[in-house]
Amino acid sequence: MTPSEIFDSMRARWLADLSTWEADTLADDVVIETPFAVPGRPTRIEGRQSVLEYTQAGRAAFPVRFHDCRNVVVHETGDPDVIVVEYELVGTHTATGVTASAPFIGVLRTSHGKLAQWREYQHTLAIAEAVGQA
Repeated sequence: MTPSEIFDSMRARWLADLSTWEADTLADDVVIETPFAVPGRPTRIEGRQSVLEYTQAGRAAFPVRFHDCRNVVVHETGDPDVIVVEYELVGTHTATGVTASAPFIGVLRTSHGKLAQWREYQHTLAIAEAVGQA
């Protein structure tokens, strides 16, 4: 898969409210990074199994139903295995009913058609405010 195809798959998964990554799209040594993660959350997760376990637990702890991924801009780079994406996720916190949106930037790297690295820069304050944790 190309980087854009993998990102399209990720967006579809977010909107379908699936609990984890599609395992067959992840490289064995995949790295997920969130440099601006909230305190107490890891900023780096390594390996397919660790990523799958972390995201499944994270979705259970953060009950949000995403219903739009808008303002998507995909930036090609000089490396055919890397794209930079800008997007805004819109979702509803299922426990409170509050609907909000937050902007994100992601750097996606593939290797042999699989996701090798996903670095996501989140607007953590907007997310915290949306779920009443700010």
